[in-house]
Amino acid sequence: MTDHTKETMDPQLEKELTAEDLEARELVASATPADGAIAVESTEDYHGEQLGDMTVSEEYTAANSIQILEGLEAVRRRPGMYIGSTSATGLHHLVYEIVDNAVDEALAGYCTEIKVSINPDNSITVIDNGRGIPVDIQPQAGISGVEVVYTILHAGGKFGGGGYKVSGGLHGVGASVVNALSKNVTVRVHLNGKIHEIKFERGTTVQPLTIVGETDHTGTEVTFLADDQIFDSVVYEFETLRERLQEMAFLTKGLRISLTDLREGQEQERTFHYEGGIREFVKYCNRHKDLIYDKIMYAEGVRDDVYVEVALQHSDTYSENIFSFVNNINTPEGGMHVEGFKTAYTRVLNDFARKNGILKDSDKNLSGDDVREGLTVVVSVKIAEPQFEGQTKQKLGNAEARTAVAAIVSDGLNFFLEQNPKVARSIVNKATLAARARDAARKARELTRRKSALESTTLPGKLADCTDRDPKNCEIYIVEGNSAGGSAKGARSRATQAILPLRGKILNVEKARQDRILGNEEIKSMITAFGTGFKEDFDITKLRYDKIIIMTDADVDGAHIRTLMLTFFYRFMPQLIEQGHVYVAQPPLYRVEKGKKEHYYAYDDKELDKILDQIDGRNDPSIEIQRYKGLGEMDAEQLWDTTMDPAKRILLRVEMEDASVADQIFTLLMGDKVEPRREFIEKNAKYATIDA
Repeated sequence: MTDHTKETMDPQLEKELTAEDLEARELVASATPADGAIAVESTEDYHGEQLGDMTVSEEYTAANSIQILEGLEAVRRRPGMYIGSTSATGLHHLVYEIVDNAVDEALAGYCTEIKVSINPDNSITVIDNGRGIPVDIQPQAGISGVEVVYTILHAGGKFGGGGYKVSGGLHGVGASVVNALSKNVTVRVHLNGKIHEIKFERGTTVQPLTIVGETDHTGTEVTFLADDQIFDSVVYEFETLRERLQEMAFLTKGLRISLTDLREGQEQERTFHYEGGIREFVKYCNRHKDLIYDKIMYAEGVRDDVYVEVALQHSDTYSENIFSFVNNINTPEGGMHVEGFKTAYTRVLNDFARKNGILKDSDKNLSGDDVREGLTVVVSVKIAEPQFEGQTKQKLGNAEARTAVAAIVSDGLNFFLEQNPKVARSIVNKATLAARARDAARKARELTRRKSALESTTLPGKLADCTDRDPKNCEIYIVEGNSAGGSAKGARSRATQAILPLRGKILNVEKARQDRILGNEEIKSMITAFGTGFKEDFDITKLRYDKIIIMTDADVDGAHIRTLMLTFFYRFMPQLIEQGHVYVAQPPLYRVEKGKKEHYYAYDDKELDKILDQIDGRNDPSIEIQRYKGLGEMDAEQLWDTTMDPAKRILLRVEMEDASVADQIFTLLMGDKVEPRREFIEKNAKYATIDA
């Protein structure tokens, strides 16, 4: 989980888009995974020939496999339309696009190894041992296949013909977009015993395809340097790439992926290779949790031309984690494949419970939430023509995927439960305990539901609400303590800013069930104020504030309170984070006064030093420096000027780049196991700072 502000497209610029641009934007939206999307499935069973009963053609040439849909236009002028942003997220996305092409070769059964290097100049090299991009002439364009792939948008082996039966890069924008947004690109193709090389600069071919040597293998080598005229920074984070590449390896059993950092002083290398595929992914996700059984249930198969893989395991935690994928695309909003899993899983466990007398005839069925408490599951499907729903294109709409997943899960889970009766009983027993807790929580949950806009008495008494009733105009500050709450109430704009002070630290929801969580007054106040309900009752359309702003002191206690609140949002209201409604306020650390009329604010020590240099204040006795120990030390005017005035303040938006990584971090930091948390602190202590 990361905090940063995301760029959005200017409305006027959006009006200027041509019909072709709009079509491209729609295609890109469905093709480009969200931040942190992991998108690879198993290849162990197709051996370059088949995926179940879905045959992949052996003939892969430019003439037969590559089709041109439209030219490369407007990418450099509107990069955010193609890669999301020009921030660090967009920069790293370039790497994923090239790696995804190599992974597609692995999915087709032709690639077993991918090597990624961060070079000393922050260029990236990606090498695979696949078939090699076709170098023969593509008849529509009259140029080589590799030049088509790197210079023409929506061109590639994924639109028909014999290139790929299924693919993660659905629209062929990856290579050409990377080329357009790079200062230079060099592609070397090992094919037919020769090394073929072509070079580009900012999307334009500067060296035509040339034979530069001989080779004894096949594959593609791509080196690109991101354009510093486009991106805010062209410096890569090793850990960001490591997380993504490791998950790719988990999701593609048998594929070996290595990441090497060659930058001076940062040299390191990691290699990922998991024969167990998504089973090892589940094991990795649960490594910091206490398990209620050791085995991992796994099922795979093909139904109606849909290839299905599912792996799952329970821990003693209280939250569920479902990670779903379609053709290399992460689907954080789920869809038909997830519906199929949930339906089958709930039905099979209820049937088992009744068959074995755990549930009596008079007992109600266990709900889906009951049976999924503490569950970690990976659902991966591969389908020839995926259809995505919703504005973000992160939800699968193919009905056949629901049927296929339900059938495969039903068969696999029934067999697993029969073969492991003790495990089956432990799962059902956990579910029955969850059902009792759910019943106990029902009354408390009803009290937290927002009734209607007219019934303002249902709002918490300590909430200082705003007068505007249009949620788009409104924001709520969650403030630590009454002292800071008093300053915030005096500072706010009454029309659009609401203040909700919290007393002390809220409950750590990572260690509690719903009934106890709903008994916590501070949590109940937040749920009621937001108006959305929570968990299964959550309804984003009832959100009363467009921005939920966490405002705590800049000290250890403030950071802990902030983490507790983010844990609650992530576990019980994840849509608030996913849809960009959660922010962290950035109050200043220092106030610098020069005389009676001049004052400046510094948000960290570096900024303080800069201010002192600018006003020549190092040896000036008239300079006074105030170090804020908490929000309560600011008067209303100071708090407004620095932290609450929309024209001046700094807000960090909380975003969830990768659900599996976020889950692991929250489990590690907020869970019961001490040793992993100690290891994390020791590893990351060098990044911490201590304020005097």
